[in-house]
Amino acid sequence: MEDMGRVIDTAERLQHVKFVGLHFHIGSQIMDMSDFIALCNRINELQEQLFARRIIVEHINVGGGLGIDYQHPNRQPIPNFTDFFGVYAKHLKLRPGQTLHFELGRSIVGQCGSLISRVLYVKEGTNKKFAILDAGMTDLIRPALYQAYHKIENITSDGAVEVYDVVGPICESSDVFGKAVTLNKVKRGDLIAIRSAGAYGEIMASGYNCRKLPKGYIAEDL
Repeated sequence: MEDMGRVIDTAERLQHVKFVGLHFHIGSQIMDMSDFIALCNRINELQEQLFARRIIVEHINVGGGLGIDYQHPNRQPIPNFTDFFGVYAKHLKLRPGQTLHFELGRSIVGQCGSLISRVLYVKEGTNKKFAILDAGMTDLIRPALYQAYHKIENITSDGAVEVYDVVGPICESSDVFGKAVTLNKVKRGDLIAIRSAGAYGEIMASGYNCRKLPKGYIAEDL
């Protein structure tokens, strides 16, 4: 923010530009509330600098960043919003008339969706087994794009546990949902749930390889 003064000077000279707010993005998947406290302190400092110039902006947007538990989606399906909002209530000093904005997308909907796929084939290689699904990176691209982890479950079988690489049917070496995944014994036709797909899932899906977009279903209880 070293350029703040220069940016404000420039904005004030531009006839058709109105300086209305401050917008922040400090990161994603943040679990440590001290990071949000640090953000509040930084915003307070910037507000003091602006106030010294007789500027009070209308809007403060602190972005999102609050993480969800991809490893254990059932343990805490709803993030700790009490502590999260408590940080801002305690540490952020708003001026009269200012509106505070949050971007809570993933933290609200991330655990609300799962990608349900059917096993097309089980392929046994020399050193490993592959569970090949009818879903692929076109339906949930996060593992291929970011090497992101999603918990994977066989919701059909209660057989003995085995280890699989869980992959899609697309002709891309990156079409992988997970490697060395422990699942109840997989067979053709089993339903596989890829959890925590409510955010950055359907919205990032594509028709690559002439594939149809996945269908979405809403249910109160699954």
